[in-house]
Amino acid sequence: MFFRKSYQSHADEALMALIQAGNERAFEELYRRYSKRLLYYFYKMLGRDEAKAQDFLQDLCVRIVEKAHLYKPEHRFETWLFSVAHNQCKNEYRRTALHNNLFEETETSQIPDFSADFTENHDTTVFRQLLDEELDNMDAEQRTAFVLRYQENLSIEQIAQVLNCPEGTVKSRLFYVKKRLAVKLRVFKPYE
Repeated sequence: MFFRKSYQSHADEALMALIQAGNERAFEELYRRYSKRLLYYFYKMLGRDEAKAQDFLQDLCVRIVEKAHLYKPEHRFETWLFSVAHNQCKNEYRRTALHNNLFEETETSQIPDFSADFTENHDTTVFRQLLDEELDNMDAEQRTAFVLRYQENLSIEQIAQVLNCPEGTVKSRLFYVKKRLAVKLRVFKPYE
């Protein structure tokens, strides 16, 4: 009977060392761990374009294998991975001026008047849609900080490493995003 070696108990950094040594199965485990999160990250950061998100995920996977030598084991793998993903998005913004066309803030956005008779499920769906719209209207740095903190659960320190900026800048971006969202989504009465 043939037994396949399981990499589920290996740390991300150990798997990356195996990838650097040419082990394809180690990559499969990292892909299993991160593909859905990265796909969602790209989806959120690239204007909710599913096809583009898939393409970017595929490109990131190729980069991990082809440029594995660029990973330094003294860095946390998750932070390095999201740094590479963030840089892909930044390059795309520059290349297509996406942030100028799709994510420019508009002063004319209106908050719908929702009555209290919505079901909880409907409320959650509507909230999620409005949150996505508001995030789309923010600049890339603010949106990235929010997504990494509240959807990917990265620490302030990790986000600062991904964005290559001081922790204070990350905290400031998050403060202003939360303040803006509190105003824009006040119909959901977050403080009650």
